[in-house]
Amino acid sequence: MKNALITGINGQDGSYLAELLLEKGYNVYGIMRRKSVVDYGNVEHIKDKIKFIYADMTDVVSLVNAMKVSDADEVYNLAAQSFVATSWEQPLATAQIDALGVTNMLEAIRMVKPSCKFYQASTSEMFGLVQEIPQKETTPFYPRSPYGVAKVYGHWITKNYRESYDMFACSGILFNHESERRGKEFVTRKITDAVARIKLGVQDHVELGNLSSKRDWGHSKDYVYAMWLMLQQDTADDYVVATGETRTVREFVETAFAKAGIEVEFSGEGMNEIGTDKATGKVVVKVNPDFFRPAEVDILIGDPTKADTVLGWERKIKFDELVERMVKNDLELVEKEIAYNNL
Repeated sequence: MKNALITGINGQDGSYLAELLLEKGYNVYGIMRRKSVVDYGNVEHIKDKIKFIYADMTDVVSLVNAMKVSDADEVYNLAAQSFVATSWEQPLATAQIDALGVTNMLEAIRMVKPSCKFYQASTSEMFGLVQEIPQKETTPFYPRSPYGVAKVYGHWITKNYRESYDMFACSGILFNHESERRGKEFVTRKITDAVARIKLGVQDHVELGNLSSKRDWGHSKDYVYAMWLMLQQDTADDYVVATGETRTVREFVETAFAKAGIEVEFSGEGMNEIGTDKATGKVVVKVNPDFFRPAEVDILIGDPTKADTVLGWERKIKFDELVERMVKNDLELVEKEIAYNNL
């Protein structure tokens, strides 16, 4: 039976990965930061099946201990300050966790069990101001946020340890992947939560930033399977994981409202653009300049050919189903919230 250690286990990806590994018979260990109040997040429902270790990505001593306790055969490094907007407000913290934290984890593996396989969660945000369309493993990076810059470091230090110490260390360059478990600070979940509240009459409208930004959206459950596949190979390598499709935020909004039975029509341009409920004439979408990034990433679309052919990976949950799942989940959650508040 294999032992797996997951950093960031209580996040979206960590929870789906933990479920997958448990299904495959792994002993699953998860790193948690010590807090005054224990928060299991997205693994609350399987917490009794996971062995938790208190550690911090900025403290290599604690990570060495985590490696000793877990005797991990595979480490999945999903821990990160992963909200792009916050990285401008907290650039140093983002660098400590998303860049140097990777080095700390790699060092812990090298010192305790260098035969352990390592997965690094890289990101499409590293491409930033894209140098080619679509983006693939050989596309040059041009990050446009402190988050993207930190992730480039994490990506390259992973490759460096692979080449310097002959470690099985690989990166998955994952494009946007969402789910019902996505945090509400992320634009997709912000949209589906707002759609549910507008549908149920407890919110008037949602305010968003750049509606014309284009992203390549898939479902987290499919993407964590790709992570696992990478560590089952004979040779470590890096892979782009994406759908090969790109849509605007505006299209995501339209699809989400449609799943709730609301047809939205957009009018105006730039900061004056609005989305109107066709049936009622009410404005349900507004543009707020506060939600624009200091440096925008206009388009991301990945080429998953290598992952498809080498790993045998394929996406099962299409865009339409992804949005439908998220809207359905948020409708159920908001209905429960309303019922509780009316008690």
